[in-house]
Amino acid sequence: MSPSLLNKTENPTVIEAIKKIQNNKITLFKGIISAFYISGIIGLSIPMVRSYFQMMTPFTLILSLVILLLFHSGWNKSFGLFAVLAMVLGYGSEVMGIHTGFPFGNYEYGQTLGFKLFEVPLVIGVNWLLLVYLTGNLFSSNIKNDWLAACLAALVMVAIDFFIEPVAIKLDFWYWEGNIIPLSNYLGWLGVSFIIQLLYRKSDFLKENKISSYLLINLVMFFAILTFVG
Repeated sequence: MSPSLLNKTENPTVIEAIKKIQNNKITLFKGIISAFYISGIIGLSIPMVRSYFQMMTPFTLILSLVILLLFHSGWNKSFGLFAVLAMVLGYGSEVMGIHTGFPFGNYEYGQTLGFKLFEVPLVIGVNWLLLVYLTGNLFSSNIKNDWLAACLAALVMVAIDFFIEPVAIKLDFWYWEGNIIPLSNYLGWLGVSFIIQLLYRKSDFLKENKISSYLLINLVMFFAILTFVG
């Protein structure tokens, strides 16, 4: 790098301009996230338009993951391998669950989540990666022990599932045998989540993400509000 270019990048005015652009980017995408989730809450709460918003569910999950990855810092082979394994393991556990009842219990998917392969919507793989990343990121910098962090993140995922389940049934995501959510569902979630969370912790990539916590809050509030509305 030439001295003139080096001096320019070290100029306080230039640095402040770069920070302003970064902050504006974060503000913009926070607005997009809130707009999508708030409109989703409103649309899914109104019976007359609910079916239209249900069709948007897979796209909202994909959009959430895309925005999350836009702010991901640690792009390397290790992250790519983790992302693929997280989706494959999560999706594979769902395929096994649908066909055997293990590890979650007896259930089947509705039509809301879109195209299915082996009777499981493809977007479920996206959902697993999204949730593992968001919850794992909560403990990525403040807990050093990988096993403890993976356990805590898995427990958070189970807590989130308590909000997801009643909404999922109401919106035709999936249905449980006898309309009863079994204990095995939460135990299965804990086990599968822990395995993928441990993979997240052991994978060697930078885990800083400036929008992860905000996206997680919106996602949790989305399901929490819909649990009591509509």
